[in-house]
Amino acid sequence: MNEASWQQVRQEFPVTEHTAYLNSAASGPMPGFVAEAAQKFYREMMESGDRHWEEWRARREATRVNLAKMINAEPEEIGITTNTSIGMNLIADALEERGEVISCELEFPVSTVPWMHRGVRVHFTKTPDGVLHEDRVCQAMTNKTGTIVISHVQYSNGARTPLEEIGARKGSHALVVNVSQSAGVLPIDVRRMHIDALCATGHKWMLSGYGSGFVYMSRELLERTRPRQISWMSVEDPFAMRNSEYVLRTDMAARSEIGVPHFAGIFALGASVDYLMKLGISNIEGRALAVNRHLTASLADAGWKVLSPLRDEATRSAETLVELENPARVMAHLSRRGVAVTQKPEGIRVATHFFNNEADITRLIQALNEARQL
Repeated sequence: MNEASWQQVRQEFPVTEHTAYLNSAASGPMPGFVAEAAQKFYREMMESGDRHWEEWRARREATRVNLAKMINAEPEEIGITTNTSIGMNLIADALEERGEVISCELEFPVSTVPWMHRGVRVHFTKTPDGVLHEDRVCQAMTNKTGTIVISHVQYSNGARTPLEEIGARKGSHALVVNVSQSAGVLPIDVRRMHIDALCATGHKWMLSGYGSGFVYMSRELLERTRPRQISWMSVEDPFAMRNSEYVLRTDMAARSEIGVPHFAGIFALGASVDYLMKLGISNIEGRALAVNRHLTASLADAGWKVLSPLRDEATRSAETLVELENPARVMAHLSRRGVAVTQKPEGIRVATHFFNNEADITRLIQALNEARQL
């Protein structure tokens, strides 16, 4: 896709008309048609009650199929959730007896707290250069550890984890990945990366708003484990309404989609995934990283220090941590100038998605330079 094509794509995002929105790592803006997908459900419910029930169920399954394609999984391995936490807890339920957990000191707490809550010991590998390397993960493996739980991209500094290398060397350990900072902007292939389970939210890079997300467990993992929570919809032939006996379904949906669906969030996610697939995840990655390279070069030229590890391009993601002495003061000025980023203890986090352009970066740099004079 050329620059003109990307500028046409940008027009799908009303927020870009007034804001340099560089905050998808916190919450991505909705395109108009994604909002319309959720609104359509509410209109149908308002006008017709549940007359569209079977159609809604079919739309949900279409979303599941596209999610599976996006990560090279099977539809039966995909469950649709409302956030990352639901997914990680489902995964922890399945794997808590596997052994101790290897994680990383940079991790977002949702990747670790659910395991600790279940009494599982979590070992935090060190990252002196800001990147989790496969050698450190392998060194942490013992006969007591059974699961590796890491993020594809670290929320704290934007470092991309070498999943394929870790997956190739994980041995008998289960590899669990939080992809909330990569799903929708970077390619994910659960087969090639040897991922056993992953979870994500839809409100960040997937652009589908709060209350949307998904979880994946491999067929092998589903067959070896038993769900902790089920509902009447988790059994074979649920509409038979049997109380005296039940046969559990073996697909991921039976574990994650407890009770009736949250259709509005599902349809928003479905519209977004369909759009992302049509654009092409590899095209999205190329665009987001190209804008990110322009960002880091512009920051360096202006004398701002980048804290994200960029010595190796393989560790670059679409989010960048910038050092600031007074983040709160600078954030207030950026907000007044119509620039959206995330405040961090060390400074600000800047996220570049496919709808961003060089003008957004120019606006950010100008506002940062102005803040120096405050």
